[in-house]
Amino acid sequence: QVQLVESGGGLVQAGESLTLSCAASGSRISINTMGWYRQAPGKQRVLVAVITSRGTTNYADSVKGRFTISRDNAKNTVSLQMNGLKPEDTAVYYCNTFGSTWYNWGQGTQVTVSS
Repeated sequence: QVQLVESGGGLVQAGESLTLSCAASGSRISINTMGWYRQAPGKQRVLVAVITSRGTTNYADSVKGRFTISRDNAKNTVSLQMNGLKPEDTAVYYCNTFGSTWYNWGQGTQVTVSS
């Protein structure tokens, strides 16, 4: 059973940057397409970035050009570099698979962007 642990969130001002990390344990995730999702208060969880096993990436329009997803298969981690943060990026961020059965969701990491 894969365990996912997200970290790196925090409180920042608009325009600043954060890097989120997702560490997987229990099994290798290198063959999985992985995604970063976020859930804002009162809203549904949405996908913001995806990376395939080969490193192909895709982004939601709302974060394109500002966020960069990457992975380190040797370390079994997935990261999300977030630049130019906006107040509307405020949410709890989670990682999980994309396009296949989800693993159990981790606790997420809170990102709060003040204006």
